[in-house]
Amino acid sequence: MPPSGLHEDRILSLADDASRDAVVDRAARIIVSGGLIVYPTETVYGIGADARNVQAVSRIPLVKGRDERKPILVLVGSSDAVTEWASGVSGKARALMNAFWPGPLTLVFSARADVSELLTAGTGTVGLRCSPDPFCRELLLRSGAAITSTSANRTGEPTGATVAEIAAQLGEGIDLYVNAGPRGGRLPSTVVDVSGPAPRLVREGAIARGDLLPFMHAR
Repeated sequence: MPPSGLHEDRILSLADDASRDAVVDRAARIIVSGGLIVYPTETVYGIGADARNVQAVSRIPLVKGRDERKPILVLVGSSDAVTEWASGVSGKARALMNAFWPGPLTLVFSARADVSELLTAGTGTVGLRCSPDPFCRELLLRSGAAITSTSANRTGEPTGATVAEIAAQLGEGIDLYVNAGPRGGRLPSTVVDVSGPAPRLVREGAIARGDLLPFMHAR
């Protein structure tokens, strides 16, 4: 059952393989039309919008209930798409992409001038990831858009492990919830800043620090 006050057609399940195509199609149509979805990644659930749609992205802080400006991560379909967002890609950044993408590694690049400050929060950088999750990859392909992937929770609240927990927080501010089962106990993506002369570990997550060491020195 959906949380109180939330219509059941806002939550669709990926448990039934026969309906998977219809779920991806509806999610993609919502993204293209400027809507917001909650969807599964290889780590936790995220809030998705067309990252180039300023009106859609501007809804995310309102849904999360946060006034402060924080950068918003963007999922891309492949390393080839990075140059659409980053102003420069170093050899080390390419080596990290080759080694860990698709995978739970977020890379923080110097942002191109045309990247919205809603995504950079005035930092001049943009975080990008290429997800291995089948739903994410199908959604990116079907929508033809790069998609935001900020945490699916109200500011100051823990990120729910299930869609029911998330929907209880975010309610009707989200146009569609895609339920792929619990995501509890999963580590978030590891974050590495590649905007400077040498890669810098920002957050250790699903990829361990030791696995990154061969890539962390300038050359």
